Amino acid sequence: MQESAISLAINLITSRDADLFEIIALSLRVSLVAVFISLIFGLLIGASLATSRFPGRQVLSILVNALMSLPPVVVGLLVYLCLSRSGPMGWLGLLYTPTAMIIAQTVLITPLVAALSRQVIEDLFLEYKEQFQSLQLSKSQQINALLWDSRYSLLTVALAGLGRSLSEVGAVIIVGGNIDHLTRVMTTAIALETSKGNLPLALALGLILLCMALLINALLATLNFSAKRQAYA
Repeated sequence: MQESAISLAINLITSRDADLFEIIALSLRVSLVAVFISLIFGLLIGASLATSRFPGRQVLSILVNALMSLPPVVVGLLVYLCLSRSGPMGWLGLLYTPTAMIIAQTVLITPLVAALSRQVIEDLFLEYKEQFQSLQLSKSQQINALLWDSRYSLLTVALAGLGRSLSEVGAVIIVGGNIDHLTRVMTTAIALETSKGNLPLALALGLILLCMALLINALLATLNFSAKRQAYA
């Protein structure tokens, strides 16, 4: 039976099953948009913490690091409360939509991006600090230079965020509802189809998700290798 399910799963992939690729497309859209927004906010927070000295900076750094381990279901619950009809953003009608899933993913990924980018930029800032002072660069010029010089490491941060986003299930199922042809992504579909006994579709999605994870890790290894070569060049 398992061999039959595996062969059917491979057939779903090779035949480009419409439902399968609809789920994959939505997963990628939600994850990529969430990662893009998270990079905007996360890099801004990370760069500010790395290059600025102000009261409460250490506390804020600790808070950002702590939020990296925030349980996804808690994030989903908080976003649900905000977007529900009785919540402060209920009038927008975003609950059980892909937009709600993007919001939840963004809340989850932003602390990860902020914490990792802060460490990367701070290490580089300490190395370049005297040079920046001698050139009398403004804060924005310093940040731009740091972001460019650490681009390979920051791409690694972005891929780490993408990996977390693609594998997330708790938050998105709370705010998205796992609605067929609307908010069903790979992780939530795998959980549902497995519980229904529809193993071919669950396996097909699992294989795709596994391939994506392997691709992300391969890209991470490549970027790390490129960053090391650049450092020693």
